Amino acid sequence: MKKRMNGFFKIIPGFGAACLLAYVARYIESLLPIHIIGASVIALLLGMLINSFCKPTWLAPGLKFTSKKILKLAIILLGASLSVNVILSVGKMSLMVMVFTLLTCFGGGYLVGKALGLNWKLSNLISAGTGICGGSAIAAIAPVIDAEDKDIAYAMSATFLFDMAMIVLFPIMGRWMGLSDMAYGLWAGTAVNDTSSVVAAGYAFSEGAGDFATMVKLTRTLSIIPTVLVFTFINLRLKKKQSINTTAGKKVNIMKLFPWFIVGFIGLAIINSMGYIPANVSACAKDVSKFLMVSALAAIGLGTSFKEVRKSGFAPMMHGFIISALVVVVAIGVEWCMGLV
Repeated sequence: MKKRMNGFFKIIPGFGAACLLAYVARYIESLLPIHIIGASVIALLLGMLINSFCKPTWLAPGLKFTSKKILKLAIILLGASLSVNVILSVGKMSLMVMVFTLLTCFGGGYLVGKALGLNWKLSNLISAGTGICGGSAIAAIAPVIDAEDKDIAYAMSATFLFDMAMIVLFPIMGRWMGLSDMAYGLWAGTAVNDTSSVVAAGYAFSEGAGDFATMVKLTRTLSIIPTVLVFTFINLRLKKKQSINTTAGKKVNIMKLFPWFIVGFIGLAIINSMGYIPANVSACAKDVSKFLMVSALAAIGLGTSFKEVRKSGFAPMMHGFIISALVVVVAIGVEWCMGLV
């Protein structure tokens, strides 16, 4: 009992520091006239900046707890805000574009990652951030594949940089191509990464385009569910193979390898889809999830230096650029084939 209490008190400083940084990041986000950058990215960058000047070791246990355990709790709660029913409100039109962009991200991302010599975890984190919803997708998949903190930081940085470029370029390209509000909203909602960036790019074109882009983006977020499941089983297979090789044929316990927090995430998403979670409870769970996720990313930033991220070199940024460019082209190409452009 005494040992547990000592462990609990060791966690408090790091957890508190991460939560404080998350609060500061959200406050900075609220001050921005246009929400072009989310609190998650702000918290991560602030944490990395602080880490560059000081590394208090007494925060380490709490930071590790927040970046691992609290991140998993945030993902579980995220399930309460996801509903398969949202798909029906947007229709099959957006799903068709999303299927092709996701295939481009993960199929093309695999080939590009191999060509650039990236490890599969970093490559797929960048692909997930580009194909689904930026930081939320990266945060959801990272614990499933046991990604390192520096890989998470690099993937977040890569998707953030291209989001900034897309916010400026998308309205210009949309007007140049003469897109309608619906066509532009569908394009922005499927090709721009983070939610705040989708909103900024959408409403920069028109109010109607912004409304539709936001709705498409909400549907796109649902692809976190199958993606997380797929990566869960990929990582399970890799772990099983590794265990067999290192234990010389001993029996491997799959139950111990399985990331059980995913069950909670999927379970809450199903319950919410069936209408059993009240709207106010779902909204509250989403707010708590978002804050805890920002706290977890703040903890990752506080434990990661810019120097460590720089060691990854230019290849991950090149990966992000190629995949982002491919998604932009594929999304508008599918719309053209569907007769929407």
